[in-house]
Amino acid sequence: RIAFFSNSLFMNMPHAPSVEKMLAFSVLTPYCSEDVIYSKEKLRVENEDGVSIIFYLQRIFPDDWNNFLERMHREQNIKDSDELWNIDKARDLRLWASYRGQTLARTVRGMMYYHRALQMLAYLDAVSELDIQQGRELLSTTSLGTDGVFPEEFLSAVSRGSFSSTGSGISALYRRSQQCATALLKFTYVVTCQIYGAQKAKKDTHAEDILFLMKKHEALRIAYVDEVMTDRDSKKFFSVLVKYDPVQMEETEIYRIQLPGSIKLGEGKPENQNHALIFTRGDAVQTIDMNQDNYFEEALKVRNLLQEFTQNYGLRRPQILGIRENVITGSVSSLASFMSAQETSFVTLCQRVLANILKVRMHYGHPDVFDRLWFLTRGGISKASRVINISEDIYAGFNCTLRGGNVTHHEYIQVGKGRDVGLNQIALFEAKVSSGNGEQVLSRDVYRLSHRLDFFRMLSFYYSTVGFYINNLIVVLTVYAFLWGRVYLALSGAEKSIEKINYLDSKALIASLNEQFIVQIGMFTVLPVVVENSLENGFGSAVWDFFTMQLQLSSVFYTFSMGTKAHFFGRTLLHGGARYRAIGRGFVVRHEKFTDNYRLYARSHFVKGIELIFLLIIYESYGAVSTSTVVYIFLTLSSWFLALSWITAPFVFNPLGFDWLKTVYDFDDFLNWIWYKGSLLASAEISWQVWWNEEQDHLRTTGFWGKVLEIVLSLRFFFFQYGMVYHLKIADNNTSILVYLISWTYIAVAVVIYVILSQASEKFSAKRHLYYRGIQLLVTIFFSVVIILLVTLTKFEIVDMIVSLLVFIPTGWGILSIALVLKPFLVHTRIWSLVIAVARLYELAIGVSVMIPVAVMSWLPGFQSMQTRILFNEAFSRGLQISRILSGKKPNPGF
Repeated sequence: RIAFFSNSLFMNMPHAPSVEKMLAFSVLTPYCSEDVIYSKEKLRVENEDGVSIIFYLQRIFPDDWNNFLERMHREQNIKDSDELWNIDKARDLRLWASYRGQTLARTVRGMMYYHRALQMLAYLDAVSELDIQQGRELLSTTSLGTDGVFPEEFLSAVSRGSFSSTGSGISALYRRSQQCATALLKFTYVVTCQIYGAQKAKKDTHAEDILFLMKKHEALRIAYVDEVMTDRDSKKFFSVLVKYDPVQMEETEIYRIQLPGSIKLGEGKPENQNHALIFTRGDAVQTIDMNQDNYFEEALKVRNLLQEFTQNYGLRRPQILGIRENVITGSVSSLASFMSAQETSFVTLCQRVLANILKVRMHYGHPDVFDRLWFLTRGGISKASRVINISEDIYAGFNCTLRGGNVTHHEYIQVGKGRDVGLNQIALFEAKVSSGNGEQVLSRDVYRLSHRLDFFRMLSFYYSTVGFYINNLIVVLTVYAFLWGRVYLALSGAEKSIEKINYLDSKALIASLNEQFIVQIGMFTVLPVVVENSLENGFGSAVWDFFTMQLQLSSVFYTFSMGTKAHFFGRTLLHGGARYRAIGRGFVVRHEKFTDNYRLYARSHFVKGIELIFLLIIYESYGAVSTSTVVYIFLTLSSWFLALSWITAPFVFNPLGFDWLKTVYDFDDFLNWIWYKGSLLASAEISWQVWWNEEQDHLRTTGFWGKVLEIVLSLRFFFFQYGMVYHLKIADNNTSILVYLISWTYIAVAVVIYVILSQASEKFSAKRHLYYRGIQLLVTIFFSVVIILLVTLTKFEIVDMIVSLLVFIPTGWGILSIALVLKPFLVHTRIWSLVIAVARLYELAIGVSVMIPVAVMSWLPGFQSMQTRILFNEAFSRGLQISRILSGKKPNPGF
């Protein structure tokens, strides 16, 4: 921060006017029900790994903790840290922890630095150089007392605003009350807490904490929606603005505006912003998210920033001022550092280029400053239509550009920004953004911009918005096309024929193909991070950070992230139906259960990763080129890396992901979830079938062509079966189509046997157990007789049984995928219960396949400690080990 502030003073910025003549502005922050101030219970409660939030913070910020204890000892005469829990509801301790998390208290404190900075600047505008010099001399001649505090005479002079030892009368020239009044006229902070009225009615602790923040910060205003019952069936809705009155010592209502109805028509966050925008004041409004922070030294430059609205950039003044962000969560874990590096390059290098060279910078959320009056008269700062405007931020930039507005970016001022710190949080965030970009492709805003921009700006606009996600999707589809094409060539025999022409014997071609995939998949996405780090910290530091990130498996994370983007963007393009996903902004210090990871990543990563591994194994077995191990490795190395990253990343970046006991408990929990037989009204966290139904929601809302494309994509498994059955020994090199048609009897027999066994289990397994065992015996005898006859009468070999599994398991998945598309026609028939049963078996098989490598790494020694060291910084890793040792010495209350 100090280095950036020092450098920023030498950057080009407009001259700052006096506080009285500066442009007035407001800050607007939407809030729903996130943490305001951490409660005592939340700080002290330990998760299943024995780690509490306060313990975590003490290890991550050891210097801050020691300084806090020293300050409490001086101010409150605290001798032991345990006494902190007993003073004023542990308010000081709760605030200390909250100022290091992503809480509303931290954001409010940061934005209130604007108020403090304007007060100080107003004072400096009024005093003379002589008064400042006298104050400096008094400060240099005054020594600290024995208790580390300035003498009372000096403090009283400061409080009067009179630094002169002879009493120069500065307090008469410009009293503190006038400074406060000037600052309040120029700055207002509105936090729009949509449900604050309901929280007050329920006496929620969140409402108490918000009231405390209003008491603490006089420029803070709270906007909320009040629902008033008029009679038995009707309600009236009001937008209300309140503040804390220090004279009456209570909350006071400032404005109450009746609304035509409920604001819950569109997406929650933009509606929350729109109803409170009318309460902002001044010429500009800065939009700040609830996970942001600010710094006093940066607040001193706000007058310079607001003067940008009076400058011409090209033909016109700017309507949106973009500013950079300083990611504040980079030290929490390796995942947080990856996101910090990625976000830093996006909010600095990328925004700078988009604004100053390409002229296609839009509004990407958070700290941008709007020309308030311009936007109030042109549709506001948030579009709120449900689904299509799920990424509401960027539509303000679209709207601005379409209406002839100008967007600029400025590097001499920054605000703090919290980012997601756990893999599940990151995945949910990227799923939301990717789905939002899929909806942008369908929006009229992008259509109109594409028609009105010149050719070169249109290309820049394309890649800076939806083009980035289309590129991710194309990279993944290229890997699929490459592997499926290779497998089809191998199974059809075409690859062997091509090899005779010697095309595929070129090692240079093979090496270039592999290098192309490596660059596209992982390395190229890191390039902006390295470039920006070089500009900020020097080339040597950038190279060192790059290698450190590689040792922390950043390539695995970025490859996994690419899969998330491609999946959700592609699904939204195909079926629509994007939805808001609650991310959560807490500390990730707990182990995520395997069931939770499976629900989140089964469709987006696990199924796709297993499919790629399946194709790689088939290609190794039947490919003509793959007979050479070296050639096979060069040709498929990047594909193996992609598939393994998608499967293992949720466990590599999961705290205690390779702990043996955790793995055993997770597997038991997964089995209970899969075989849950309770009510269908249960939640997806408890019942597999509820989750499975929710996971197919996009097929319920998709259109006709979406269903057709889903069926067409599922046909690839049948083509695979067609190629594989001719490689069975029983086929005896017969290439007739009858071989493929007869192979379907395998599936028919398997379905019949499964139906017989399931019906027998349902009817006889409980009360007539001998009947059930008898039916199982008959099925076993039938199966053995069929095998003997096939071996005797045909060229069937035992290896054909293993190959048949590789053939028909994908076919079954294809049939299942088509059945899900046809659910409206099948759901009321007996076939649907069979579909559910088969789907459950497939999900169980996928879960076990993913769990096996995790169990092996959990059983082997050393993986767990290495993973903890990779995931967390050294201080917390050491603290976690000590905590586990100490917890092992605690007496077990169960004995």
